[in-house]
Amino acid sequence: MTKCIMVQGTCSNAGKSLLCTALCRIFRQQGYRVAPFKAQNMALNSFITADGGEMGRAQVVQAEAAGIAPDVRMNPILLKPTSDTGSQVIVLGEVRGDRTAREYWGDKKALLPVVAQAYDSLAAEHDLIVIEGAGSPAEINLKQDDIVNMGLAKLVDAPVLLVGDIDRGGVFASLYGTVKLLEADEQARIRGLIINKFRGDVAILRPGLAQLEALTGKPVLGVVPYERFDIDDEDSLSARLGHSARGAAVRIAVVRLPRLSNFTDFSALSRVPGAGVYYADRPAQLADADLLIVPGTKSTMADLKWLRESGMEAQILKQHAAGTPVLGICGGYQMLGRTVSDPVNTEGGGQLRGLGLLPVDTVFCPRKTTAQAQGTVGALSGAFATLAGAAVTGYEIHMGETTRDPAAQPFAALRRADGTAVADGCQAGDVCGTYLHGVFDAPGVAQALVQALAAHKGVSLTTAGAADDRQAQYDRLADTVRRSLDMEQIMRIVEGNR
Repeated sequence: MTKCIMVQGTCSNAGKSLLCTALCRIFRQQGYRVAPFKAQNMALNSFITADGGEMGRAQVVQAEAAGIAPDVRMNPILLKPTSDTGSQVIVLGEVRGDRTAREYWGDKKALLPVVAQAYDSLAAEHDLIVIEGAGSPAEINLKQDDIVNMGLAKLVDAPVLLVGDIDRGGVFASLYGTVKLLEADEQARIRGLIINKFRGDVAILRPGLAQLEALTGKPVLGVVPYERFDIDDEDSLSARLGHSARGAAVRIAVVRLPRLSNFTDFSALSRVPGAGVYYADRPAQLADADLLIVPGTKSTMADLKWLRESGMEAQILKQHAAGTPVLGICGGYQMLGRTVSDPVNTEGGGQLRGLGLLPVDTVFCPRKTTAQAQGTVGALSGAFATLAGAAVTGYEIHMGETTRDPAAQPFAALRRADGTAVADGCQAGDVCGTYLHGVFDAPGVAQALVQALAAHKGVSLTTAGAADDRQAQYDRLADTVRRSLDMEQIMRIVEGNR
């Protein structure tokens, strides 16, 4: 029978995703065929699998750490927020439509068989499943229909590790309160407590750890230190989304849209020596950037309005006129065009004027394009000229169809996984747009862009040393967690021995 272990947290961003990633790597190193699983994920960072299914990036990262290909069964339900009260619901990689929170909660029980079937089919192919919870299991107003925390743990008979974030403060109260708000049978599922993101001497914590064990009756399995790992983050709570690029020779400003999605597109740029990637939500923060990027968004129309009302549009246009290159990806590409139209009410209907930097027009349609693709960048000009001929790979996730003027040049010639040839994006001098997420991930592309920006600025820069060392990062994460936790006890829990 396939073994499993589940990581739940006292709150969102307690470190569940990263700990599950570490456990996937550790178990893989021990020879297990291991797979990640999260029944329901809410995030705007998503990924497209080889067969065109959409899933959350957290489980993609965990699959990479486990040494297997991402599969939508690892994240059968993905919620992509479209407003403060609603989300697009994606089930087994396919869009089911938009739902308000109330509508989704009313329909959620009907999705339990989908979750169970996805889990069972994964379990049939692997030795061990590492399960990630969502938010907190002690949301007592939502527990009745839970399918992602204790409800799922009961369904698959999973032992649970409960993690608390000491960096936020109040970790002892959080762990104790979470345990005590659960029913007796749910408390029994918790086999150990973990304190995450600790800075300092663990000896200082020990009296508190002993008291916590006495109060909860649960062993503390370890204290994980606060460390930074260059591993893709799940959502907009990420510490990456800061405003500073101090000391960088080349400053790359990403507009921090209210509904920013897939900011992992820029991880490769941030690894290039001499480049500083920062996120800006006020016009003044764009002023000394060497490249402006308008990124992807879940709601192009709403974020285009924000761009206009916040003064960011005027600042982008001002800097472009002064010679600063501009790049748009996915929804950002749509915004750089002349018009964005929504005749089928995908995002509330109507038509908006774009920034007018590219000779393209976008019309939203009911069908979402989701595909992996690879190809070659075209004969670009201006600051982007050195990217010409570069091999690129990535994936598309968009509701709109964008039409270029007949004389306009595409950004790249792509071929999707199904064999379809696509003339992607558009270029007009120092402005480019593309639908390709992950466009900087292919070897040499990020370095070439940073070199081009340095030359455009008149700065001499060596980008040697930039590398995608994700596998090394997974190993470093695994080493850190292995040293910090009682892995012998965790293995006994996995094997069914207390």
